[in-house]
Amino acid sequence: MKFAFATAAVAFAALIGSVIGESHTVHFDNRCGYGTPTLIQGPNVLSTGADYTSNGPLIAAIAYLQTGNCGFNGDGCTLIETTLENVAPGNGGSSSDISLIPPHQFSVTSGFGYYNGCDGAGADCTYQGCPTAFYHPDDTWVQVACRDDNVNLVITFCA
Repeated sequence: MKFAFATAAVAFAALIGSVIGESHTVHFDNRCGYGTPTLIQGPNVLSTGADYTSNGPLIAAIAYLQTGNCGFNGDGCTLIETTLENVAPGNGGSSSDISLIPPHQFSVTSGFGYYNGCDGAGADCTYQGCPTAFYHPDDTWVQVACRDDNVNLVITFCA
């Protein structure tokens, strides 16, 4: 009986630890020498260049290099969209992409890559018309998925 209780307690603690332990970091690498990397989620500014770590999933966040010409939602600039979340029933994990769907437009070379999971997966957009960006809402093939838990993302400008 004691063994069964101890086993159940350890299993429960492991389950709680895996749920509570989800975190994701977004790191900026601004090589432009100007501008402010900006990460927002809805109406909230999460970062203006410093690493941002979510304690849990990071859903529907956007990032761009604020050069003084971008609107609050990155209007007029190259946009990186990301959802970072562990795979669980009801979701498929993380997904990131580059968006040039109007009112967004190419402003600076931008890219992203996953790390601490799905290493090497990502995309870069180095010129107007790059094939790795959304131009229309149905360009879903440019999304880069990652099914590794607790994956992080580096966003690079002017690389």
